[in-house]
Amino acid sequence: MEEAAKRYLEKKENEFDIETVPRRLFEVLVSQGYHLHLIEPGRIICSLTVPTRLLKGDNSLHGGATATMVDLIGSAVLYTHGVPASGVSVEINISYLDSAYAGLKA
Repeated sequence: MEEAAKRYLEKKENEFDIETVPRRLFEVLVSQGYHLHLIEPGRIICSLTVPTRLLKGDNSLHGGATATMVDLIGSAVLYTHGVPASGVSVEINISYLDSAYAGLKA
């Protein structure tokens, strides 16, 4: 089960063909560069050094990029329980306590 979650999160950019890029554009942009530290049933821990491609005008991490990461990684947690597909997120609630800036590990 942990392997299914890991495969889902470790998709490489070259695994996407031109037909799938438009509908998965944000997933492709956001999912590159994070590091998986722990995968266990119901829990995934990872980190990301903020890349410049995910910045907004003040050089801080764009909130939409954060929400996309939460959605992707949250969906991957379902795989750790043996669920065969990640499904669709209906509601995501994120509290932004402070900004993450380029080069900062988030």
